[in-house]
Amino acid sequence: MALLLFSLRHVPNDEADDIRDLLVENQLNFYETSAGNWGISMPAIWLSDDQQYTKARSLIDEYQEQRRITLHEEYQQLKQSGQANTFYKNLWRNPAQTIVFIAAMIVVIYLSIKMVLEFGL
Repeated sequence: MALLLFSLRHVPNDEADDIRDLLVENQLNFYETSAGNWGISMPAIWLSDDQQYTKARSLIDEYQEQRRITLHEEYQQLKQSGQANTFYKNLWRNPAQTIVFIAAMIVVIYLSIKMVLEFGL
């Protein structure tokens, strides 16, 4: 019976490619399912052999920990050099978009509070 090894929903393409390469390099039997035409199915990597699950899982966990460390270091470098994206930089680069998003958040919060108070909860 196949086991779900790695969900591909909201996973960047480079990470998914790295996971595929990792599994191929270690000669693990897997297959992949897509999200389908409407994007409602389960995009994932499935392991064909149940006995390889612990090895595959440990390889993926190790890869993801290394990826987390690498991305964190890159972000810290961007932050120290002043190139990291912040709220104020985003406001300066895209003022209309930022104001529209803030207005939308205020409307959602207002409607949520108004509904709770009207129903007396």
